[in-house]
Amino acid sequence: MLVFVRAPEPGRVKTRLAAAIGDQAALRVYRRLAEHTLREAAALAGQGVRVRVHHTPADAGPAVRAWLGDGPAYLPQADGDLGRRMEDAFARAFADGAERVVIVGSDLPDVSASLLRRAFDALDDHPAVLGPARDGGYYLLGLTRMVPGIFDGIAWSTPDVLAATLARFRAAGVVPAMLEELADVDEVEDLPEGWLPV
Repeated sequence: MLVFVRAPEPGRVKTRLAAAIGDQAALRVYRRLAEHTLREAAALAGQGVRVRVHHTPADAGPAVRAWLGDGPAYLPQADGDLGRRMEDAFARAFADGAERVVIVGSDLPDVSASLLRRAFDALDDHPAVLGPARDGGYYLLGLTRMVPGIFDGIAWSTPDVLAATLARFRAAGVVPAMLEELADVDEVEDLPEGWLPV
């Protein structure tokens, strides 16, 4: 299980949200979201799932470990756009012996251990699994092997990410399993009731 996080620094996380509620409030939301994701992922640790946190900036490992605790492994994210960074994280996990690898975003109030378990279970019967996000992207991607081209030429953070990714899967002859759609948090209106800091 791969989780991408940013070091919890005001002004560096959830910038669209921060434009509406301020840097400190956005940081509190981000910390809560990432901590929630890690708790749900850690619930699978007893089921043979290893959690790896990929952080940015690369030198933030000690700060991120101090924040999120000693359970996961901590690795720096690679350089490049989101696609290059995800491709590198998948490749490293497979090189380290993983047979099924799932990456999940860290800004999902509705992510749960049971959903993450279903993502891994889907990889028993499919070479890939996707969790579509309400904004046109995806919040989760799972693979049983590297699929050439699925991260190439994607306009990240646009409403076309999921469609473009599905097209690249089709070109590679891969049919991914699909999970339910979830909303990630980018704007104030994405926050569930009770999540807006006071």
